[in-house]
Amino acid sequence: MSSTILDTATASAPDPDARTSAARDETSLHDEILARLRDYIVEGHVADGGRLSERQLCEMLGVSRTPLREALKVLAAEGLVELLPNRGARVRPLSAADIQELFDLMGGLEGLAGRLACEKISDEAIEKIEQLHHDMYGFYMRQDMQGYFRMNQLIHRSIVDAAANATLQATYESLAGRIRRVRFSANFARRRERWSEAMREHELILDALRRRAGSELSDILFQHLRNKGAAAIAYFAEGTATHAGAKPAKLD
Repeated sequence: MSSTILDTATASAPDPDARTSAARDETSLHDEILARLRDYIVEGHVADGGRLSERQLCEMLGVSRTPLREALKVLAAEGLVELLPNRGARVRPLSAADIQELFDLMGGLEGLAGRLACEKISDEAIEKIEQLHHDMYGFYMRQDMQGYFRMNQLIHRSIVDAAANATLQATYESLAGRIRRVRFSANFARRRERWSEAMREHELILDALRRRAGSELSDILFQHLRNKGAAAIAYFAEGTATHAGAKPAKLD
């Protein structure tokens, strides 16, 4: 009798591996939804201050409202969207003053990261950033804004990581989501001119990093972020935010 009960209990006991696998799948789905929704907003498919239709987003992502709302909560915490009581969500609008303050703050953080990185970075880490820069240049030549921006953000994040300062990194991450959409849009200001300027600035960043010139790199990064802020303000002032997903003008 006791053997039968034990066998039955053992057979009906939940499989811990199955629970772990299900939890992993759920986490993976959440991360995928979050990444796709974040990219959709960052790339300017919804105007600054524009409402986010849950029905349309559910159809686009192929999910129900529950995981969508969970993703929106995360983006709200990042400062990318605003949750409106009983009225859904919208892309968080930013004034010119908001943009300037954010870029100055990010410039200060990245400038400090550059100074610290030059004290600690390994040759291998510099080589990886050089490869990212090479890949970014390839996207630039092909006028692929999405690919260019992805490599661009990896370069900036790699410099912050190389600073090896946990407090700096946590502060940077807390602001990165909020500023990411504006950084993307800044490349569309004066289209060819700003994008080319940003590419030249990245050449200077890489050169200073190779030489481990911390003070110089700090100044370059701060000015690079300030220039991006000015370009973003100009872009949003033109009232063309809804065209952020358009292909940049042809580069000569």
